[in-house]
Amino acid sequence: MKKATIKDVAKEAGVSISTVSNALNNSPLVSEDTKNRIIQIAENIKYVPNMNGKMLKARKSMTVGVFSSSVSGHYFYILVDSVFKELRRRGFGLNIVINKDKRALLSNVLSKNFDGIIVFDNERVGEHEVELIVQNQIKTVFLDRDLNGADVSSVLFDSYKSGYDLTKYLIHLGHKRIYFIEGEENTYDNLERKRGYTTALKEIGVEIKEEYFFKGMFEESYAYNDVISRFRLGNSQIPDAIVAANDYSAIGCIKAFSRLGYRVPEDISVVGFDDIEVARYFTPTLTTVRNPIARQGIRAVEILMDMMNNDMPGVSEHLAGEIIYRDSAKAKVL
Repeated sequence: MKKATIKDVAKEAGVSISTVSNALNNSPLVSEDTKNRIIQIAENIKYVPNMNGKMLKARKSMTVGVFSSSVSGHYFYILVDSVFKELRRRGFGLNIVINKDKRALLSNVLSKNFDGIIVFDNERVGEHEVELIVQNQIKTVFLDRDLNGADVSSVLFDSYKSGYDLTKYLIHLGHKRIYFIEGEENTYDNLERKRGYTTALKEIGVEIKEEYFFKGMFEESYAYNDVISRFRLGNSQIPDAIVAANDYSAIGCIKAFSRLGYRVPEDISVVGFDDIEVARYFTPTLTTVRNPIARQGIRAVEILMDMMNNDMPGVSEHLAGEIIYRDSAKAKVL
């Protein structure tokens, strides 16, 4: 199949080649409507910008880019700090690119201003963007999806095993009616934690129903509101226990049940993921999974350097989490 060219995009869009070039480079000379139309056509015919990676291979910038739509919260603070320290130790600088605009983010990724990049942005960097990264031979480590190839690696937490182990712990405590508060839809950690949870319940013959799932979006307020709306009228059966996709959702869940007149862990056990700082001070202290976040940042840099400096092939590495046992879960009273 013939590879699409910029001329093909221009012909399909009915514009000049220079207009296509300006649109794909997010130039203010092109209107937003025209940009969007050209970008959509380029994606449809699978046009890949002609970037042969010469600048990247020269490795002149001594800079690594971290790409995300957000760096707020406990996870990103630890991650970015560990990445920065490891890069500094190796004589490299760090440039953090935070942008919710998909075009601007992709333009930065393909700019070749970095010797390598670390990506945590499942929503904006989708399959098409990954394809462009691969075809342009940009040395990349992903933290939010399981990928590996000649120039692509990933360093992830073993969220499946953690979800499985945490649910098995609740089962060991005598709980069977266990609900799950989901995080952001289609994110790696949410899907894998949910998969581990469902596997553990299926092993003991529990029929998992649609009512077992809440929407938490990894946010305290979202989880709180969903729990309140579900149980406010008393029409739904209260679960034995709840696995929340992260600690913020677990805390929102506990606050909601307290508002509804239930006690944790006396009436309901609640567990989470991430072991954020407040988890050890919250009442009750939160049983959770602690992931080696700093280790993830260091390994991301180490693997990226192996690909950049030693032409090592990409790898997919999974880091194990650890259950931190605290007060928010207890044995079911029969």
